[in-house]
Amino acid sequence: MLGRTIKASMPPNTLLYQRIALSILGSVRDGALLPGAPVPSEARLAEQFEVSRITSRKALDVLAQSGVVERHRGRGTFVSAKLPDIERLMSDLDPLQDIRPAALIQNHGRPAITLILPDFSENYGLRLVYSIEEACAAAEVNLILRRTYGRQEVEEEAVETALAQGIEGLIVFPVHGEHYNPAILKAVLGHHPLALVDRYLPGIPAPAICTNNVLAAEMLANRLLDLGHTSIAFLSPPVKNTTSIEQRLEGLLRALDARGLTLSRDHQLGDLFSTLPRKFETINIEEDQARLRAFLQNLPDVTAFFVSEFNLAAALVQVLELSGRRVPDDFSVVCFDSPGNPFGLPRFTHVRQDETGMGSMAVRFVLDQMAGRSAPMLTALDFEIVEGRSTARPALRETTLTAKGPNG
Repeated sequence: MLGRTIKASMPPNTLLYQRIALSILGSVRDGALLPGAPVPSEARLAEQFEVSRITSRKALDVLAQSGVVERHRGRGTFVSAKLPDIERLMSDLDPLQDIRPAALIQNHGRPAITLILPDFSENYGLRLVYSIEEACAAAEVNLILRRTYGRQEVEEEAVETALAQGIEGLIVFPVHGEHYNPAILKAVLGHHPLALVDRYLPGIPAPAICTNNVLAAEMLANRLLDLGHTSIAFLSPPVKNTTSIEQRLEGLLRALDARGLTLSRDHQLGDLFSTLPRKFETINIEEDQARLRAFLQNLPDVTAFFVSEFNLAAALVQVLELSGRRVPDDFSVVCFDSPGNPFGLPRFTHVRQDETGMGSMAVRFVLDQMAGRSAPMLTALDFEIVEGRSTARPALRETTLTAKGPNG
């Protein structure tokens, strides 16, 4: 009865363990729980509030350390005979008051944010992780890092674990996939402070920060079109339900349409996997390169490639070079997120995403929610088009592409 009565009136952005603590404080304030009265057990509170016992235990620990309850081994938990200022404690526990209430800092140290992402590398993700870590350190928030390696079941377990442990905030870089992670939806519906990075999930009302992929892809494609390329192929991992890739394809289509051009299905290859986490390995690269060789055999007119990911662009170049073709002399290649080169032009003409801005903004949005403030549902960041060594005007060449295997 305790949890069911008070729970419905909790502020929507209250953290799970805070909801339990606030409900008990409310019962003490209203006289429903008098000094010396027993408090429901961890198991009972977990059942009433539909949380883990870790979360209910944390709520009782908060109250015990604040002097509201006394815990006796083998007997249970009871309301203290001498109570502190209940109204003040309720104000301290209400996240609308401050991002790090004084009572919580004193009793539990720093709050924590869990960052869940597929993986990171110099190509993309490393600067994002650096930025999130620096923003958390500046805000005196602990950062917990979980890598999912692109596996949705690992992502789901990581979110569930963070929720069960009472972690105050989540930053999630969603994995590629046709289906949404139900744990993310559960966190959103539970009003848990959360931000998505790199992509958003249509239909799920969670704050998301990503690149303006449509505009970025359109501008990148225009670099090829301005050079005179009119037959362009598009390469990517599976497009469906991965908003960043869907939008990059949309941007390419917009650029082509503005010039009176189209992209036929024969010019699209969207079942490449060697760019995904734990997939950039020899066997997967060789399988993708076999797909690329077969794909290229049917495209004698193509002079340029628009590639959604750096690793795929690198795999493509190797296939072209094994066939005796060179970039950019024979083909131009553009992509997203090519590593920089301190000694000259980077390898590819590419879109450089604002990973630093993405990371710091994600932390700020989560902190805002922890403080009871709202965050925008979708924020599209600016980007930069960086010239590389992979683009040139289309060259006159033979119409037949000779394919060679890895051994020549």
